[in-house]
Amino acid sequence: MNRFVSILLTGLICLVALGQFVQVITRYVLEIPVMGLEETLLYPTLWLYILGAVNASRENTHIRANVLEIFLKTPRQFCILAIVAEVVSLVVGCWLTYWAWRFTKYSWRVWKESPTLYIPTFYVDVALVIGLVLMMIYTAFHLVQHVRELLVEGEQK
Repeated sequence: MNRFVSILLTGLICLVALGQFVQVITRYVLEIPVMGLEETLLYPTLWLYILGAVNASRENTHIRANVLEIFLKTPRQFCILAIVAEVVSLVVGCWLTYWAWRFTKYSWRVWKESPTLYIPTFYVDVALVIGLVLMMIYTAFHLVQHVRELLVEGEQK
């Protein structure tokens, strides 16, 4: 799974970088802009962004402002803080997932298309709900790990 995610994210970033390179060369060097290239690049860019966030959730490497850790002394306190953070993340994430699901249903019903190439925007809109569902699965997994860690630590005393 790690290899697949790595290849997928690498492929998406290469695709976006190549598209931007072509855009710069054609627009500024050849002075012939490619019609619809920005529109086409929107799809892999948004999927890259969402799947990158999912990957950070999977690896538990999101950027955090851990100011409270300055005041904590014991591993137990760190673990309790991590549990509280995961629970808050899960609550907020589930709420966002609910709204993303409603947005996806709306997007399916309306079936908007991009302005130039008429590509259905549903294919990029669905990335949000898929990404949030995956992030909530990984958040719940990390929450269970922290709770187990706290219970094991409590049994050892």
